[in-house]
Amino acid sequence: MKINKRDSTAILNSLLGGVVPSRGLQYIMVGRAEEAKQILSDLSSVKNGSSIIKLFIGPFGSGKSFIQALTQQIAFAEKFVVTKADFTPERRLYGSEGKAVAIYTELMKNISTSTVPDGGALPTILDKWISEVLSLVVKEKNYLTVEFDNQEFIKDVEGEITSIVNKMDGLTGGYDFARILTLYFQGFIEDDNDLQRRAIRWLCGEYGTKTEAKAELGVRDIINDHNYYDYIKVLSQFVKQIGYSGLVVNFDEAINLYKITHPQTRDKNYETILKIYNDTLQGNIEGLYITFGGTPEFLEDERRGLFSYGALKRRLQSNPHETIEFRDLTQPVIKLTPLQLDDTFVLLRNLRDIHAGHFGYDVDISDEEIKNFLRSEYSRPGAQLHLTVGDIIRNFLGALNILHQNPSYNRSEIFGERDLHTNTVSDIHSRFSRTEG
Repeated sequence: MKINKRDSTAILNSLLGGVVPSRGLQYIMVGRAEEAKQILSDLSSVKNGSSIIKLFIGPFGSGKSFIQALTQQIAFAEKFVVTKADFTPERRLYGSEGKAVAIYTELMKNISTSTVPDGGALPTILDKWISEVLSLVVKEKNYLTVEFDNQEFIKDVEGEITSIVNKMDGLTGGYDFARILTLYFQGFIEDDNDLQRRAIRWLCGEYGTKTEAKAELGVRDIINDHNYYDYIKVLSQFVKQIGYSGLVVNFDEAINLYKITHPQTRDKNYETILKIYNDTLQGNIEGLYITFGGTPEFLEDERRGLFSYGALKRRLQSNPHETIEFRDLTQPVIKLTPLQLDDTFVLLRNLRDIHAGHFGYDVDISDEEIKNFLRSEYSRPGAQLHLTVGDIIRNFLGALNILHQNPSYNRSEIFGERDLHTNTVSDIHSRFSRTEG
């Protein structure tokens, strides 16, 4: 397998650590071709002016985080700005004492693009945009070069910036957002890093009081628990205005909303999801693709899940004609199932090749030995209830590490004897089923 060292490092280190790699997903994507095709179709619609909400629902280990990482990778290829945040007890969609704006701040810190894929891309996006505006003004106004000491040039640049940000004036929060962008530009041309830092701080929702923001920036408002969602919508419009396809927002660990003990607070969080749902599907905003990753309990529990909120239950119930075999991936809820054994086998085979290529040795683990390994994993007591693909991956990579670093290790303890093998992956499944039965 031809794969660069950076990608193989990310894949092996991330999977051993139990997390989804931020790059190289194309080398380990198995069993998700239909979902990937739908994500690409959705992003194409968003690029053309619509907005979409998706809920990826599945049990622990079913691949929700992987699907969101895959969404990010596809979005980068389609020139989207992407960001993500996990819900925690201190980061929610609705809350007081900074718990709601905290999720917004996390999103702003994690803003990424194809050239800055690991977060922290907001200053890069703004600087790139300003540089493009400068070049446009030089060309259209027939300047010889960028002339920061020429007030007419500065005035022309500010006029171009104003023409862009004025298109957001109709949005709640658009005026102050535009004012901050102008201040950031001022810091850019004056080489005032402190002013730019304060502008970024405001954009990230890090000012605690209006008094402080007014004293440092002269703006009349701040981003807080009550208005942060308005600024997500403003941001989606801004990135479209400056040449990106739109904004992708991935929310994960939605089970933490389900775990909120206070019923009214929990309902207020669900009410925000309803607002997002209505805004996206009714065409109230453009260029926004929002996903949530959650468990079946988060969706279907009628006492504490989304189905406890009547308006959401009506909107999020699955297509009644859908089956495991015949799925409707266009609906808002995509139900994920763990990888099938055939897919898991292919995944382990790919990881075997990646590991060998990364460490520079010839592949010496046969397909039959991988099948033996799977048979052993699925034969463990309780495997049917508790074993996840993530567990299998970590165990397999751990085995490869041991064998690579310790050539004298008895490989039969991991893979069994070489002449003992199952003929097909389906045979593994039948043996597993008999063991559990």
